[in-house]
Amino acid sequence: MFAQAEHRSDRISYEDFLANADGVRAEWVDGEILYASPRTDRHLLIMRFLSSVLDGYVDRKGIGGLVGPAGFQVRLGRSGREPDVFYLAPEHMDRFHRTYVQGAVDLAVEILSPESRVRDRREKFREYAEAGVREYWIIDPEAETMEPYRLSAGGAYEPAPLDGAGRVTSEVIPGLWIDPTWMWVERPSQWTAYREWGLI
Repeated sequence: MFAQAEHRSDRISYEDFLANADGVRAEWVDGEILYASPRTDRHLLIMRFLSSVLDGYVDRKGIGGLVGPAGFQVRLGRSGREPDVFYLAPEHMDRFHRTYVQGAVDLAVEILSPESRVRDRREKFREYAEAGVREYWIIDPEAETMEPYRLSAGGAYEPAPLDGAGRVTSEVIPGLWIDPTWMWVERPSQWTAYREWGLI
């Protein structure tokens, strides 16, 4: 999804990147700008669904914090990433600034595309763990899989077990569970999740 800058002369500070990348889908890694290629329809629909259902759940349960969709920067050491969806817990809202989150979010979600498979599974996997992102979900629309990881006490990601019904549960959003099959339909709907959760 992101193409790397070709020359070292393209390197800029994170502050300059933020000042000049408004409205541009890009990430910043060690001084280089990685530009985004267009999303697929399925990627967009799943991202929109997850952002809507997480925001609705947090709001209706009165949990607080912030659910953010792609397009907002998360500053992690030597990189500035844009997770497809993220959640920042109430106790970490001091990390939320006008144009970026400074430090780890509590949950990061990445939806794989052909261009992002290696980056999401290797580079972001490592960066999110090193920064202290407590949960990382990797969603593969083609394979129709959802892989949840949780940060261990030793600072490494470990696969999070599914519940008895094959659902993904969260430790950072109290009581939340997701049935991955909700995302594999042609048009994922937040109302399906709300009904299953008993919120409507």
